[in-house]
Amino acid sequence: MISYSKLWDTMAEKKISQYKLIKDYGVSAGQLSRLRANAYVSTHTIDMLCSILKCNVEDVMEYVSEMK
Repeated sequence: MISYSKLWDTMAEKKISQYKLIKDYGVSAGQLSRLRANAYVSTHTIDMLCSILKCNVEDVMEYVSEMK
């Protein structure tokens, strides 16, 4: 499973809120909703977030094994 929990930490570190992503950068509320639910988002969305946050992919997402 892909987890986007690192995204929220990176956003806090960069002082960029979800509101700012929507209003200033044109990220849709639907995209943010899918990210909060760890649902599918396109690589375009990941690329856009990395560009906005000036970070690497691993600062936005990580693979978490569902096997325990």
